[in-house]
Amino acid sequence: MTLRIQPIGRGEHLRFVADRGSASHMQVPSWGDVKPDWRAESLGWFDEGGRLVGVGLVLLRPLPKLKRYLAYLPEGPVIDWSAPDLDRWLAPMLAHLKQRGAFAVKMGPPVVVRRWSAEAVKEAIADPGARRLGEVEATSLDPSALDVADRLRRAGWQRTEPGGEDGFAAGQPRYVFQVPLAGRSLEEVHRGLNQQWRRNIKKAEKAGVKIVRGGDEDLPVFHTLYRETAERDRFIPRPLSYFQRMWTALTAEDPDRMRLYVAHHDGDVLAAATMLTVGEHVWYSYGASTGRRREVQPNNAMQWRMICDAHELGAAVYDLRGITDTLEESNHLLGLLRFKAGTGGEALEYLGEWDFPLNRLLHKALGLYMAHR
Repeated sequence: MTLRIQPIGRGEHLRFVADRGSASHMQVPSWGDVKPDWRAESLGWFDEGGRLVGVGLVLLRPLPKLKRYLAYLPEGPVIDWSAPDLDRWLAPMLAHLKQRGAFAVKMGPPVVVRRWSAEAVKEAIADPGARRLGEVEATSLDPSALDVADRLRRAGWQRTEPGGEDGFAAGQPRYVFQVPLAGRSLEEVHRGLNQQWRRNIKKAEKAGVKIVRGGDEDLPVFHTLYRETAERDRFIPRPLSYFQRMWTALTAEDPDRMRLYVAHHDGDVLAAATMLTVGEHVWYSYGASTGRRREVQPNNAMQWRMICDAHELGAAVYDLRGITDTLEESNHLLGLLRFKAGTGGEALEYLGEWDFPLNRLLHKALGLYMAHR
């Protein structure tokens, strides 16, 4: 049975995602509006009966002075990744994108390979012989995910290795931390937090920390804290205009797609964070905090409020996004892993991002350019 691929409208794209229950926030039409340097297109896969069976948001980045594009499907496409005949899905996509002028296609299959419980992560951090999470025995492994990787390699796809610091690459994170919410009461989720987390939430409450929902008018306050966080944690911050564009684009598609939470204490704003929702999946997206009054624990209080709200929304999972896979004490990102592991959730390893060079010369040139940036 052959599959046909063609551009689809935003409404059709969104209805398909809604029927599936969820998809990555980077695979809904509004994400294309967040990225003005890319040309966005919604693609649909149709079976022989004309039924829509898959969708993908593809972002096309033009090469300077050439009408050739890098095609990128972040954390997508939204197709049947368990299908034994995976090439039946991907071959028409490659043909369509080649016709559109793409010299290479990059995608991030939303396929989980391994999981580590919070306890396994804690033990790995405490083990002086463990250097990386990926080298530690997983709590569970999905053999079908390894089959997907084999099929992609045989079809000519190449897995891209993370180019950033300790797994934090220019693309999307391969390792993430999630708190499962499906089938659990809020009391059960609270009991799953480690002692330090429960103590810190109580401490924040006693100290009078208040967590409130903010609006777009609070984005400048968030951004001030975010710039301070970037300096402290050694990353390059995005401009305020990025978050304003993000807010406008996402909330226009769905008023609840993006939320902003702000932690107040004695008239001072100590922390803020953005939360994204698509169906049953909720993400902690960007966090920001000041070094002032850390003893009142605003970050734990804010995260707990966001987890509670995600639970109230009926979310199946609260996703804390990227973690480092390094376990070395000297690495400044290890503290973030400890913080997220305190939620009692689990670390996940995705299949990673994969490239298909449609024009090998241009693809190689892009690789050299990215390596020297």
